[in-house]
Parts: sequence; structure tokens; C-alpha cells
Amino acid sequence: MTLALFDDVPEPSPKKKAPASSVLPAQVSEDIQSLAKQLPPALRLGTSSWHFPGWADLVWDQPYAEAKLSKEGLRAYGQHPLLRTVSLDRAFYRPMTVEQYAQLAAQVSDDFRFVVKVPSVISDALIRSSGGEDAGRGLQANTHFLDVTLFQDICLKPLLEGLGNKLGALVLQMSPLPAHMLSHNEISKLFGPLAGILSAQSAMKNVVPDAVMAIELRNPEFITTLLRDELIALLKDTGATYCLGLHAKLPPIEDQLPILRKLWPGPLVCRWNLHSKHGRYGYEAAKASYEPFDKLIDEDPATREQLARVIAGTVKGGQTAFVTINNKAEGSAPLSVAKLAQAVLEKI
Repeated sequence: MTLALFDDVPEPSPKKKAPASSVLPAQVSEDIQSLAKQLPPALRLGTSSWHFPGWADLVWDQPYAEAKLSKEGLRAYGQHPLLRTVSLDRAFYRPMTVEQYAQLAAQVSDDFRFVVKVPSVISDALIRSSGGEDAGRGLQANTHFLDVTLFQDICLKPLLEGLGNKLGALVLQMSPLPAHMLSHNEISKLFGPLAGILSAQSAMKNVVPDAVMAIELRNPEFITTLLRDELIALLKDTGATYCLGLHAKLPPIEDQLPILRKLWPGPLVCRWNLHSKHGRYGYEAAKASYEPFDKLIDEDPATREQLARVIAGTVKGGQTAFVTINNKAEGSAPLSVAKLAQAVLEKI
């Protein structure tokens, strides 16, 4: 099947300007509509955020300002037949209110689901610099790291009240731990408070039966050492799952799959974040290479093929799958979604 995003038209008519008050969706090709209809409902594909003007003619009918897309673009995003979830990355940087969540939920259909990240004030062991050349550098210890009470107050409660049944997955992205916390003994100390947060799986299911709590790691020590067995036991005890993180800071996908096999049967949560060619700290390099995110530049067919097999096995086993892709994975997240969807379809 050809993955043209738009129907070929011999003489396209000039585009009409959208009213200043609205963001309109792009016209999607029949190929993409057909592809979306053939995918299993249990599979939800999407992107990491949606505020990118370069997605004109992919998701939007024309370029819009980033600020306008951030505020108003989700309604148009949710009309794309392949995009049935989105990673709400902004929640990681600053806790969101009930009202903010509710405003987003009102923009999408009842079938849409959000993937939400736990705020960094809870998930990061360090308080980090937010700007300049030292952006991301740890400044001091974060006294709220893995604070269960704070998590419930500023994350879980407003999230469940604001999104309700449109919550799909809540991801605790553990930012890289400082060197002094990477011994087996020090990491083991984290499993107690981690259990308190991951136990939110039960509270979530009381409100949204198909919602998933997942942990995403940025330290391979959790995955490649004896700690892996402790991590698996923790996830089984709490009912949470492991978020398959495709990022240069982690081992390749095949080395993470043993964790998912131990947790089977269960849902899949995956975030395809960054092409490995850019290295562990390559977000800015990837951004510079790929903007405006309107085309695939560094396709990663090996990762796509492996991920497609995992997704196909998950949904054929009767489980749900939430998969979000960053622009920095291959150059353009909507186009990566289309390629991945086709790869999955060939395996189910």
C-alpha cells in the first residue's frame, strides 16, 4: 500500500484561509483512511505533543503559529484517523490543573486517550537548570523526589478529575539518576516509594478500567543488572507495567523485551523518543537536523520492524497498546506513525 498522505489532485484549488479562531485538519488521503480502518481498535498510535507548524499538510490544513497550535490544535489533531492518542509532555515540566486537563479533554472525541507524564518535580531526583547552555544540568537534590502524597495531590487527583475516561496511560519517566545513586543498594532504596506511586494503577482502574500506569527509565542499570528482577517483581505487585523506551540512554529494544515477556499478558506502553545516531544527549542535535519536522530524514527501519512485531503480538493477544513517537525519532512523527501503522498491519 502506498503511504501517500493526501489524494493526488491534478489542479489543486487554492487553499482558503482558515478563520482566525480555528485550526483546521489536513485533508487525509484515502490510503491513510483505509490503513486506519484496518488497524485493531486496541492499538493507539500518536505523537509526542502536537504544537508543530511544520505538520501543515500532514495534520493541519496550513501552517499555524506554534502558540495557536498548542492551545487550539488538539481538536484538529484528533480528527486524523491514525492519531488516537497523544503524549501530553507539558505535564512533565509543570503540574497541570483540573481545568487545564478538562479543556484538553473537551477538544477530543470519547474514543481518544491521553498519555500523560508525571511531573518532573516528582519523577526527577534533581532540580535542573532550565535554560542556556547548561539546560538540564543538575543543580541540587530534589526533596520531593518520589513523594507519594505530592503525586496524589498535584498529579493523580487533578488528572483523573480533568481527563476522566480519556486517560490512557500515566507514565512515570524517571530522569537519569546522579552517579551516587546508581549502586545496587541505593537504587533498591527507591523501590519503596516507587511502589507507592505505581500503586496508582488500582485507583486509575476504578475510574478508567483500561488505563495503564507505567514506568519509563533512563538508567540502564535498572534493566541490565540484578535489579531487573526486583523491577519486574515491583511491577507485578503493583499492577503497573514497563514503558518500552526507545532512546539512546537505554539498551536497544531487544534487550528490554525480556521485561515485557515476564509481565505478559499485559498492555504495551511505548515511547519512541530519539534516533540512536544522536547519542545519549542528542535532543538538540536532532531538533536542529529535523526541523520543521515535515519529512522523514533518518528512517530507522530496524527499530520500526521490531516495534511492529511487539505491537502485533500485543494486540493479537487481546491487550491494548499505547505507542507515541517523537519528531526526533526519524524526523516527522506523523510520518513515522504512518510507516509504523503499515508495518503493524503487515503482521496482524
